[in-house]
Amino acid sequence: MSRLQRPTSSSRLNCSGGVFDWEPALRKLHELNARVEDPTLWNDAAEAQAISRERSRLAASVEAVHALERDLSDAVGYAELADEEGDEDSLGEARQQLKALKDRAARSELEALLSGEADGNDAFVEINSGAGGTESCDWAGMLLRMYTRWAQAHGMSVDFLEETSGEQAGIKSVTLQIKGTNAYGWLKTEAGVHRLVRISPFDAAAKRHTSFASVWVYPVVDDTIVIDINPSDVRTDTYRASGAGGQHINKTDSAVRLTHIPTGVAVACQMGRSQHQNREEAWKMLRARLYELELQKREAAAQALEDQKTDIGWGHQIRSYVLAPYQMVKDLRTEVETSDTDGVLDGDLDRFMGASLAQRVGVTRDA
Repeated sequence: MSRLQRPTSSSRLNCSGGVFDWEPALRKLHELNARVEDPTLWNDAAEAQAISRERSRLAASVEAVHALERDLSDAVGYAELADEEGDEDSLGEARQQLKALKDRAARSELEALLSGEADGNDAFVEINSGAGGTESCDWAGMLLRMYTRWAQAHGMSVDFLEETSGEQAGIKSVTLQIKGTNAYGWLKTEAGVHRLVRISPFDAAAKRHTSFASVWVYPVVDDTIVIDINPSDVRTDTYRASGAGGQHINKTDSAVRLTHIPTGVAVACQMGRSQHQNREEAWKMLRARLYELELQKREAAAQALEDQKTDIGWGHQIRSYVLAPYQMVKDLRTEVETSDTDGVLDGDLDRFMGASLAQRVGVTRDA
C-alpha cells in the first residue's frame, strides 16, 4: 500500500466560487460571533435570529471540515500502522474508512453550494400525476415512495399534509412537508416533470407505457420572513377530507383549500384533526408558495413557476426513468445517468441532486 499524504491546513474543502472558501469562512464566522455577542443586536429580534441562524450554519460547516480532518488523520495513521505490520485485515478496514470519508467530503462539498436564501429551510413537496389515469397515478405513488425513502435515509422527517388517492392505484396528488437540515436546498433540484417508461403492470397485453408526474418544491417560511398577503385576494374552500386518517377525517368538512386569486396559486391541507388546524397549515403553505415565486424572480437562471407548469407531459420533463426495454435513469439537464434504477427509485438521488446544484452555481463536477 502506497503512503498516503497526511491532511494539512491547506487541503481543506474549498469550493471554487462557492460560499465556503476556507479563510473567508473563518473571517465571516469571527464577525458573526462578535455580532451575536453584541447585546444591542437583540434590539431587532428578526435580525438577531437571522444572524444567529447564519452563524449556526457556518459554525456547523467549519466543524464538519475539522471533523473530516481529524478522522482523515486517524484513518491515515491507522493505514500506515497496518501497512508497516502487514496486517491485510486492518488495511481493508482502513480502505473502508477512507472511502466513507471520501463520501462525507463529497457531500460536504455539495452542501457548501447551498447558499440560497432559503436553502437551509424545511420543504413542502407536491407530487401530481399527469394525464394517463391509473398509470400516472401509480407513477406518482412511486415518486412519493422515492422521496420518502430519500428523506429517511438523510435523517429527515416526512409529514403528509394532503393526499388524493388514485381510483385504482397510486395517488392523484400529495403534499408533504419534509423537515431536516437543508431540506429545501437539496429538494429544489427535483422540481419539474418526471417521465417513466415501463411495461405496464395494469396492461394485460404487457405493452410499454409512458407516464408523467410533476414535482414542485418550495421552502417552509419561518416567522422572520414577512410575506404580505391581502386576505381579500384569497378564496377559502372547505370540503370533506378523503384518504387515510381514521373515522373523524371522513365525517366533517375539515379539509381547507386556499386559492391566491392574483397568481392562481392554490394549496390544500386535510391531514389535521380540525378545520382550524388545516386552515393554519394551509396559510403557511400559501405564504411559502408565494415566497418561492419571489425567490424564482430573483434567480436569473430559474424559470417562472407558471411557465414550468404549462404541461405535465412531453417536452417538459427533467428526468427520464426507463425500466424497459433497458434500465436507465437520466437527468436531461445535467446528462447524469445510471443503470441502477432500483437504487434510484429506492431514494438514491444524491448524484442527481449534486450535479444539478453544481450546475446552478456554475461549478464543474465529474458525473
